[in-house]
Amino acid sequence: MRRRATGTAHRRSLSALATLAAAGVLLTGCTAAGKAGEADTASGKGAKDQTIDVGLVYSRTGLLAAYGKQYRDGFMAGLDYATKGTGKVAGHRIEVTEQDDAGDPGKAVAAAKNLIGKGYKVLAGTTDSGVALQMAPLAAQNKVLYISGPAATDAVTGINAYTFRSGRQSYQDILTAGAMLDGAKGKKVTVLAQDSTFGQANVAAVKAVLGGQGAKVGSVLAPPSATDLTPFARQVKAAAPDLVFVAWAGSTAPALWTALDQQGVPSASKVVTGLAGTASYPVFGAAGSKVSFLAHYFPGAGGGNAVEKAMLDAVAKAGGTPDLFTPDGFTAAQMIVHAVEEGSATDPAAMAKALEGWSFDGVKGKEQIRAEDHALLQPMFVAKLTGKGATAKPELVTTEPMDKVAPPAKPSAG
Repeated sequence: MRRRATGTAHRRSLSALATLAAAGVLLTGCTAAGKAGEADTASGKGAKDQTIDVGLVYSRTGLLAAYGKQYRDGFMAGLDYATKGTGKVAGHRIEVTEQDDAGDPGKAVAAAKNLIGKGYKVLAGTTDSGVALQMAPLAAQNKVLYISGPAATDAVTGINAYTFRSGRQSYQDILTAGAMLDGAKGKKVTVLAQDSTFGQANVAAVKAVLGGQGAKVGSVLAPPSATDLTPFARQVKAAAPDLVFVAWAGSTAPALWTALDQQGVPSASKVVTGLAGTASYPVFGAAGSKVSFLAHYFPGAGGGNAVEKAMLDAVAKAGGTPDLFTPDGFTAAQMIVHAVEEGSATDPAAMAKALEGWSFDGVKGKEQIRAEDHALLQPMFVAKLTGKGATAKPELVTTEPMDKVAPPAKPSAG
């Protein structure tokens, strides 16, 4: 496998790639023209020794750069794992191209159009929900395979026949949170989030899930650019909810939790939030013991299964640190390899068909791509933090099986 960086082209070996940091990914499968009759027209898998171009368009910079790095680390480890260290899929060489979208949908779309114009057949990534919602229609219009990453918006699921996801979605978060409630009927719930695609998706999901169970759901939304979050913590406290569901992403998370702690919110209400990356653990301080965490992933959550161990070992060996979104990259690589092996190296429709209904062993455990809407069914975790400050670390409380936290089926829009 070889990698092309943005701008000047650089080609490196798979082992060198594995040492680089991870991020949301734009993947493309592009095959070189062969002689007439070389391709296996019956299977559509194509002749061997062609190059499959993989483009990574991710948040290498910007507010979600840390998440982007995790994704890219996982992708490189997953590609090495899925190809058994060969850097080849069904005899086809893999070549990786990186581009930075900085969390800007316009930059991501421009990069994707450039890659599609060069013949790329597969797109994957990204870190940001707003970016994913621009990439998915582009994939359908151009009939290229798109595998979204950490972007959690539910709108990506079932959006079209060419779009898949390698991470969890907001609905799965909410179902996990709901599993922690002793009945939602009659309870007052406040969603604290940023006024962004991600935040709004969480508000909608909480209303759909907990509201559908009889809870009264309200929200407090802060501008993504806000740095003084005390006013928003005060609004939450004044609402006096039974449950505060916090959905937050990016570098302002420490300021948010400081404000909530100072305003006494964790002491006044039950607070549930998603467990973010390891860098966020210390910011909870004394409030950490009062917060219940729904967890997409943390190292060890998978119980040390063989796939998780392979990812942890590979990322650590490459000099990285496994974290929240490392499995999303790893899973994306598994999906791409399977799509080519069982589908085609040249035909995105065949790739998509190969992924539909696929069950596999993932980092988190047994996972499945639901055929009708391409939702990635997967286990979710409930955790607590032990220790304070620099010693804080997550401890698994329960594992919610994938069928218990499966979002409602939403057939693909075609």
